[in-house]
Amino acid sequence: MPAAVSEPIPVAEPRAEPEVATSGDRTVEGIALLVLAVGLFSIMDAAVKWLGAGYPTLQIVFFRSFFAFVPLGVMIWRVGGLSQALLVRNPLDQALRCLFGLTSMVLFFYSYSEMRLADAIAIGFAAPVFVTALSMPLLGEAVGWRRWLACLVGFGGVLVMLKPGAGTFEPAALAALLGTLTYALAILWVRKLSKTESNVSIVIYFTLTTTLISGLALPFVWITPSLPDLALLIGVGILGGIAQIVMTQAYRLAEVSVLVPFDYTAMVWATGLGWLVWGEIPGANIWIGFALVLVSGLYIVQREAQLRRKRGLARRLQVRR
Repeated sequence: MPAAVSEPIPVAEPRAEPEVATSGDRTVEGIALLVLAVGLFSIMDAAVKWLGAGYPTLQIVFFRSFFAFVPLGVMIWRVGGLSQALLVRNPLDQALRCLFGLTSMVLFFYSYSEMRLADAIAIGFAAPVFVTALSMPLLGEAVGWRRWLACLVGFGGVLVMLKPGAGTFEPAALAALLGTLTYALAILWVRKLSKTESNVSIVIYFTLTTTLISGLALPFVWITPSLPDLALLIGVGILGGIAQIVMTQAYRLAEVSVLVPFDYTAMVWATGLGWLVWGEIPGANIWIGFALVLVSGLYIVQREAQLRRKRGLARRLQVRR
């Protein structure tokens, strides 16, 4: 899945309004950090696919979540300890965000083991399209005709990738599509939570939830790993946690509209890793569909950035009056 799909965080798309540095040097640093985070997430995703051939999805989810607490401990320390990190004001929305996020992670991890890595990631890039389409009925946000048109283009790209005319959808492709939808719902709930909850509490509660629920399933699905596989399972969690922190910092340093195009470099990573490790080559339908999703996603992000600037200008003019 795309880097941002690996685990939604409040500052990782136009779903929150983080404070960002505007200097050129900080923007370049933000871009460099995002490219690094995308690379780390992509390597993690490839490791998940490798492990998926021999281990249950929920077991991989447990290691991904539990050992992410090693680097996430740095975040907890920076905000003043667990008491501050665990402060919650909206438990119901926290629970819904965790449910959507966990479902998305399970579905994507399953799809990795059953289909080409680049194919699953390409489908996952449709998340901004789903976010835009769902933001009006769920959050009451206005969506103009331009963004609706971009959504239609993005949905068309998804259909091209799924090839519905070839018969019934493959179960793994459907899992990736449903994973994208639930990820979009997680993003929308993060938008809601960002108004009342701290960034670190949103991340910590999500990681706690995925660890506990997947941990409860372990007695029923556990397969004892070999030492190399155990090291890889632990590495998945640590790598994912580090990548999450790096990505969070990137979106604090640069504008969302500047950084989002670099998130799509995950497709390059996925294609390269898929070819090197498994000899996978995405079909023409994946590249055509991905191009449509890419165009629609970039337009949606740029359009939202324009609207935010207009709203900001309007507020400043009202203050001057």
